[in-house]
Amino acid sequence: MWDTLKNISKNGGGKTRYLKEAGRLHVIGEFGRLYEQQYAVALFNKVRFDIEGGGGPQPQLLHRKVPLENRSIFSGAIFQFLEENKKWRNRFFFVPDTYNINYYDNKTSHERGLQPKGTINCAGYKVLSSMDQYWELLNNSLPGVKAKVGQSPILKCATQFPVILWHPYARHYYFCVATLKEQQKWFAVFQDCVRHTNDGLSEEDKVQTPAFTDAVRLYRQAHGHYGTWEMMCGTPPQILANLVMETLLPEIRELITPRLKGKMQERQRNWMLICDAVYSLVVRQAQAQYEAVVESCEAGRPPLEASIRTDMDQIITSKEHVTNKIKAAVLPKAEKLLKVSIQPYISSILEALMDPTSRGFTEVRDVFFRELVDMSKNTVNDGDKDKVGEHMEKISMLAFHPVKMQSCYEKVEVLSLDGLQQRFDVSSPSVFVQRAQILMREQMDNAVYTFEQILHQSLEGQGSEGLCNTIQRCQDRVLKKFDYDSSTVRKRFFREALLQIFIPYMLKQLTPSVASELPRFQELIFEDFSRFILVENIFEEVVLLSVMKDIMMAVKEAAVQRRHNLYRDSIVMTNSDPNLHLLGDSSTIDWAEEYGSGQAQGEKAADGDETAQRRRRLKQVVSMIQVDGTPVQVNESCLEVSVPASVPKESESASDSLKAAPSSDEAGAAEVVSNAGGKSETLAQDGETVQINDSETGKKEKVKD
Repeated sequence: MWDTLKNISKNGGGKTRYLKEAGRLHVIGEFGRLYEQQYAVALFNKVRFDIEGGGGPQPQLLHRKVPLENRSIFSGAIFQFLEENKKWRNRFFFVPDTYNINYYDNKTSHERGLQPKGTINCAGYKVLSSMDQYWELLNNSLPGVKAKVGQSPILKCATQFPVILWHPYARHYYFCVATLKEQQKWFAVFQDCVRHTNDGLSEEDKVQTPAFTDAVRLYRQAHGHYGTWEMMCGTPPQILANLVMETLLPEIRELITPRLKGKMQERQRNWMLICDAVYSLVVRQAQAQYEAVVESCEAGRPPLEASIRTDMDQIITSKEHVTNKIKAAVLPKAEKLLKVSIQPYISSILEALMDPTSRGFTEVRDVFFRELVDMSKNTVNDGDKDKVGEHMEKISMLAFHPVKMQSCYEKVEVLSLDGLQQRFDVSSPSVFVQRAQILMREQMDNAVYTFEQILHQSLEGQGSEGLCNTIQRCQDRVLKKFDYDSSTVRKRFFREALLQIFIPYMLKQLTPSVASELPRFQELIFEDFSRFILVENIFEEVVLLSVMKDIMMAVKEAAVQRRHNLYRDSIVMTNSDPNLHLLGDSSTIDWAEEYGSGQAQGEKAADGDETAQRRRRLKQVVSMIQVDGTPVQVNESCLEVSVPASVPKESESASDSLKAAPSSDEAGAAEVVSNAGGKSETLAQDGETVQINDSETGKKEKVKD
């Protein structure tokens, strides 16, 4: 690879500099100008909303402010393929509440508070469970460099159960496990990490987030890219880096492909290494540039906001005047396009969205209901508050349990827009699938949190008698609220999804005939207000207004017919609890501590010590993966992990003492790793078997490749 890069630097230096300037600086510079424009507009919209307020039904369920406080998601051991020596090694993985995956040489390194060997941010990744899926994506990434029949792949999975993290630009990660059950659990955990990190834009920020998304959208539209974009995922710097790579990658591919030498596997591997190196550089530079733009805008926010509040009425009047002028020019064309190309498809697309999404929300309700039924049954058999607290400790994080929520997520993954993707420039339904899954998780957590608060209030001063009836009453109240909020959330999701499908298509069709007319409308805006009123934004608002009526009517008609258990807009819950919102300000309930044994009380007292407070125990959402038929080793338990007060750097000697790896020249040799649990695992890259020897159980397991 390095010879390839040297040749590129020597023979294509001029073009490399062109790529650096045109691909990176041009994109970031143009985005920065758009962001500054959209920042002022977003600030105006935010201030106006604060003054005028907004309508819409109020949610019935409570919302947890810090969902994963004092929690981690998962930890466990899995075999990872190491690129540097082409071998598989058993490593310990820990997923904190940030969903960034940390991996260590072993569990002991993590428990000692050492720095992780690496961290994986899963934004933009796809989780694959078969090598065939991976080869297909890999072969499509570099045209002209494809595997032929009979050729050896770039790596050979050591078992029949791989789990792969694939990214179009960044490094790929390869894992494998010994059983199908383990594969399914790790797949669900990694999928949840991808789902969470993809959702990296804060909805709480009403200025920076809309300014960023509008700037990205306008930039892509200016370059002919309308419709949904799969790589709109992660934090703003990651999204901005994806925007750069969208332009830069084809040019790098054209430059580098002819210079890749060697066997097919080497060319593929070198291409992936080059992509990862370029992407890492772009992410770092995009982050620096983005932070500089945001800092500049935030510094100028106070005078802007003061100007908006002073001239709010005049700005609104001026905007309405310009809007009416643009309506007169745009609406006739928009309505004609709407009648011919949009209205015939609204009902079919809405049905395609409603069915899998509603099935997913129904499954969320069923999973929640089954957990409460199990708790009620156990309370009847062995009913006391300690038992209730034990069950509630498990249920409290149900929404963030990727394995238990997997059945809910799978319902919506069948969403398909076949036949409509090319017409409306929808690259993939994954954008809508992921959004629906995020909403499903939020609804589950809202239901669980509301049930927690109502049950906790009901248990105050109550003895062990009648616990089952108390649980039943709280359950019925929460399920009614869930049904109402589920309908509201889904209707909003359907409207937003239809707008995401239709608006880009309409803009693409209307822009060629309207773009030349827009500059003259800018002259109607006073110079003092020109930062808050942009004709491009008003044009899009007019297009949105033209199609919004039909979308609202379609969703309303579905609700009137009670399809998929949607409620009519006129329905308001009459039995809503007027004082329920007061419980939302309550502190997080620690069920194990409040209704647990004396050990929990001892831990509570120990919290007074500063050192003990810093090293408190994290409660883990998902328990350790365990192969059926094997006992749980005490030192392999992953139910609780400690939070270190500080993170020292892992020494090389400590790392080296935990492994006994042969030299890289010994082709096909096995790597033997001794871990804290007394196990030794041998995985041969070129061999046909995997031998796992457990010194404590004396069992050996062979898995054919």
